[in-house]
Amino acid sequence: MHSERPISIAIAALGGQGGGVLAEWLVAVAELHGWMAQSTSVPGVAQRTGTTVYYVEMSPKPAPGRRSPVFALMPVPGDVDLVVAAELMEAGRTVVRGLVTPERTTVVASSHRVYGITEKSAMGDGIADANAVLSALNARARRLICFEMEAAADRHKSVISSVLFGAIAAAAVLPFSRGTYEQAISDYGVAVKANLAGFQAGFDQAMQSSPVAGWAPPSSAPTTELGRALDERIKREFPAHLHGILQEGVKRMLDYQDDAYADLYLERMTQIRSCDESVARLSRDFSLTNAVARYLALWMSYEDTIRVADLKTRSRRFERFRAEVRAGADQVVYVTEFMHPRFEEVCETLPAGLGSWFSNSAFARRLSAPLFRRGRHIHTAKLGGFVMLSLLAGMRRWRRSTLRYRVEQARIADWLERIRNLAAAPGGYRAAIEIAECQRLVKGYSDTHARGLKNYQTVVEAAERMRGRSDLADAIRQLRNAALADEAGLKLASVLSEVAPDG
Repeated sequence: MHSERPISIAIAALGGQGGGVLAEWLVAVAELHGWMAQSTSVPGVAQRTGTTVYYVEMSPKPAPGRRSPVFALMPVPGDVDLVVAAELMEAGRTVVRGLVTPERTTVVASSHRVYGITEKSAMGDGIADANAVLSALNARARRLICFEMEAAADRHKSVISSVLFGAIAAAAVLPFSRGTYEQAISDYGVAVKANLAGFQAGFDQAMQSSPVAGWAPPSSAPTTELGRALDERIKREFPAHLHGILQEGVKRMLDYQDDAYADLYLERMTQIRSCDESVARLSRDFSLTNAVARYLALWMSYEDTIRVADLKTRSRRFERFRAEVRAGADQVVYVTEFMHPRFEEVCETLPAGLGSWFSNSAFARRLSAPLFRRGRHIHTAKLGGFVMLSLLAGMRRWRRSTLRYRVEQARIADWLERIRNLAAAPGGYRAAIEIAECQRLVKGYSDTHARGLKNYQTVVEAAERMRGRSDLADAIRQLRNAALADEAGLKLASVLSEVAPDG
């Protein structure tokens, strides 16, 4: 007397991604095929803040004389046939839990990201490495089907669960016909047309997809004469493996300011590339150029009041809000911005001479103090609030005359000079890369920017005092990581006293 081993399926999904519906569809498919099935779930912390793991086991009905299967309530490491993940990092977590094994497990996962709370709240770049997750999935899974399923769902006005369902059908882990899957969607009776379209998209893409070897942000070829000219310059002057990051940097400069600003970005990168060529002749991997390319683009697109106003009034932002709340064409969506400008930010938006005078004037600061004591609510869905921010965003054409532009360009020039000097010093190449990455500390605007800038200055000044030490690169990295550890700077002060006690 024995029973057939059930097929086990683990589904990892965030709240709102339809993991429960997907589990119900799978149970329905099994039952339509005449099988037995059971589903359970372990919910996350709360809607959209925790992962829910749905578990489905299914088996043919036992033949006469055979024992009925005993279905488990939870997936067991090493015993899962199919892992389904509605987001890339959730697929990675199933690997960590031991649910993915090379001899048994097929993985169906979406390659898009939904950033976690720890990734969003990190003071620096807290985003987890997607390439590491894909490498682990390729190494651990018997077969991997992975593509951007959220985008496919959006194209068909469906939900990601329907696309995942189609990819599961194409994976051929379950012995059911495509028609049975489609019948399960139809019998469910909710958004049938859209869900069938999503199912077909997932099925077709999964049938065509090859194993994913790596991940990179989506990119597109330039569509304007200016864009093509800048693209040609990148391809002509820089090594091939840096083209992607430099192209993204140029796009950012064009979006932030104009073509001359993009030229300035490439001119600065040319200087760094020349430095790299002269001091790292043997490696030829241009590690310094690679690091500076990213962080220079971020620093040159610093968030001044003009940039913030520009981003808050873009049509894409309002379209995203409407999509998130699923507003109808006849519905009005009101957006309220909370803004708390400081005296310094007003001065920085003025022409450099005037802004400098106001900034250094104790009388002006004291006279205007009541204006900056509390934040303001600005209704950008109403004419007055939208026009006010639009006019501020329109000051982009005069940005180069502002005090903030003059100050930031001086800071950038100083940062680049420090990098070049360190790279040229004996044994200083790694330390130069670490200084380049210290730009991570300078981010945001208002108080966030002020705190980050203070930490950055503390680190680079300490690095200057430690010049000549053999462990300089390691010391800079320790200080930078400490600065990113907490907003109050307590960790930085502690590490500073250890690695640079003279400070």
